[in-house]
Amino acid sequence: MNQVAIPPMLATPGGPSRGRPRQFDPDAALLAALHVFWTRGYDGASLSDLTEAMGITRPSLYACFGNKESLFRKALDLYERDKLAFMTQALLAPTARGVAAAMLRDALAMLTTSEGGRACFGVMHAVASSTYDESMRQEVITRRAAYEQALLARFERAEAEGDFPGYTAQALCAYCLCLLSGMSVQAGSGADFARLHTIVETALALWPGR
Repeated sequence: MNQVAIPPMLATPGGPSRGRPRQFDPDAALLAALHVFWTRGYDGASLSDLTEAMGITRPSLYACFGNKESLFRKALDLYERDKLAFMTQALLAPTARGVAAAMLRDALAMLTTSEGGRACFGVMHAVASSTYDESMRQEVITRRAAYEQALLARFERAEAEGDFPGYTAQALCAYCLCLLSGMSVQAGSGADFARLHTIVETALALWPGR
């Protein structure tokens, strides 16, 4: 992995010997920041929380990632790349039911890993961020809207193919998104795998069409 050198004048006492820059892995530091934002929210994540979790100083944070807003956006990029890739992959399923099954089951797996018991990063921030950080809230909403549009477009194609007679792409897209949001809230309230699995399989059993 690429390493970023911290200038000697920014090294903290007790770190590497004077004259030798301390090294850190930007991806690992960003992952640590992601977990702080995930658990504390944007408002609740202080710079002290972030630098402590990332194992770097404030000057190093600013030098590598910019300010807190920039760091948050980079954390969102990482979340989308590592945690939400399943949503894009699900769109490749041959039927709308297959799309829903892949999306809901992969979301179930994500929400019940060792990092589980927390609300989905995007849902948590879109719903819980205060108006003080409205620009950050809108950042999340805008990104989420892109996924929603992609899902709607896929379901519109399925509707044109006669995948679910008697239903509309908009209605089933909204239904699927409500299920994802509800699962996130349930996971954030402590729901375990068995409870969420029942929700997923019941929803799929009731799914119209093939």
